[in-house]
Amino acid sequence: MPACFFVRSLAYGPIRALRNLLSASIFLLVPFVAPASAEPLHLLALGDSLTQGYGLAPDEGLVPQLEAWLRANGADVTIINAGVSGDTTAGGRARLGWSLTPEVDAVIVALGGNDLLRGLPPEEARANLSAILEDLAAQGLPALLVGLPAPGNYGPSYQQSFDAIWPELSAQYHTLLVPNFLGPIMDLPLRERTARDYMQDDAIHPSAEGVTLIVEALGPTVLTLLERAGTP
Repeated sequence: MPACFFVRSLAYGPIRALRNLLSASIFLLVPFVAPASAEPLHLLALGDSLTQGYGLAPDEGLVPQLEAWLRANGADVTIINAGVSGDTTAGGRARLGWSLTPEVDAVIVALGGNDLLRGLPPEEARANLSAILEDLAAQGLPALLVGLPAPGNYGPSYQQSFDAIWPELSAQYHTLLVPNFLGPIMDLPLRERTARDYMQDDAIHPSAEGVTLIVEALGPTVLTLLERAGTP
């Protein structure tokens, strides 16, 4: 096992480093049979309808488009779609245990949109996301935290409290961070955004074209996440 890979593994948790070390030790004890190609990394996308692909054809959602983008850019990766429409941070926290199957190498956490839609307390969202990231850190799994900014209609105090969740938790748990899932669309002038139909009719979920914009912006950060997970 190359020394650089062992050092990088240590940076993302002793459990993960131990697993890599044991795997290497077992390999040395097994008689050589034939060279085998490396298995793809497995990336868990834990989220809500924005991750699940609400309102889109099976090949148009975030997961299939992102996986295709990553593969086109040299990553051998399979993305597990753990997006559940309507899910809150509490829902994601509740199902994390059975979503983390043994093959998972890294996790995208993209929850919070439904907490916002329901006006749930920011401290509840923070506690749920913190518990998720705590669990991932304990298992040595690198994470990417993807946020959503709060609308102003809940008042400045709510908005400030909610918006602070993402950068503060990212710094606390040493995750990668994308502050705004819909940023690539929302940063466009309203006229262009409307003319190009980047959003579905509900003005909440991106269209297939909108997902393409999101993937192009998100993709490079996900490549970095895969490098943290052990990409050669």
